Amino acid sequence: MKNNLVVIKGAGEMASAIAHRLMMCHFPVVMTEREKPSVIRRTVSFAQAIFTDRYCLQNICAQRAIKEDIEGIKDLVAKNIIPVVVDEAADIIKAIKPAVVIDAIIAKRNVGTSVNDAPLVIGIGPGFTAPKDVHFVIESNRGHNLAKIISRGQAQTNTSTPGNIAGVTSERLLRAPVDGIFKGYSFIGAPIEKGNPFGQIEDQIITAKISGIVRGIIADGHFCKKRTKVGDIDPRNKIEYCFCMSEKARNISGAVLEVIVRNVKAY
Repeated sequence: MKNNLVVIKGAGEMASAIAHRLMMCHFPVVMTEREKPSVIRRTVSFAQAIFTDRYCLQNICAQRAIKEDIEGIKDLVAKNIIPVVVDEAADIIKAIKPAVVIDAIIAKRNVGTSVNDAPLVIGIGPGFTAPKDVHFVIESNRGHNLAKIISRGQAQTNTSTPGNIAGVTSERLLRAPVDGIFKGYSFIGAPIEKGNPFGQIEDQIITAKISGIVRGIIADGHFCKKRTKVGDIDPRNKIEYCFCMSEKARNISGAVLEVIVRNVKAY
């Protein structure tokens, strides 16, 4: 394969699981993100490199990179480091011409990905139609069809219901009650009891709806629109789960790898 470079749009948990698996299989990866990522599972997201300049996840490292510094990006790729580029529009795609583009923003809609972006374009979750917008869609909804590879059609419509963890769905997620700047009172891996303060936006205190371990929390100082997801509490009380990718993310990353390997001759 003359060009096996992969650009992944987004650097949250799902995108990071994909990037990690591809890097482990020797596919070079470049990721794009917003200047202020809204990820909450920051311990398993390469988006953390935006905040800390460099972040490592299970032996794979990512480093913040400048969109205009193409040579610097290529240098990081050559060193087996993932460049995480602040480039919400993913303009870097035109500059580096990757073999594969993966939209893993998980926006539940297509925010600008085209089937013409690369020889192979993959969309994760709802919002894409194969082969119109992308060549393949990967199902992201938990259940029997999770990680199904779709060559014609769409993923299931967003249910707006979080996945069931130990019998808990919506109660485990915390959302912004109003527009404003988030201030956290906890941290990932910390135990929390139902009713305890989790954070604050404006004069509104956000309290835990269940007891468990804080699995995700949005970065302090992030401006949140009302209903933005700001936290995730895991009722299983296993601190190690806070620092490893979910089974959902691993399943989806495997499906993406399969699509790329199956279509290697396309480019």
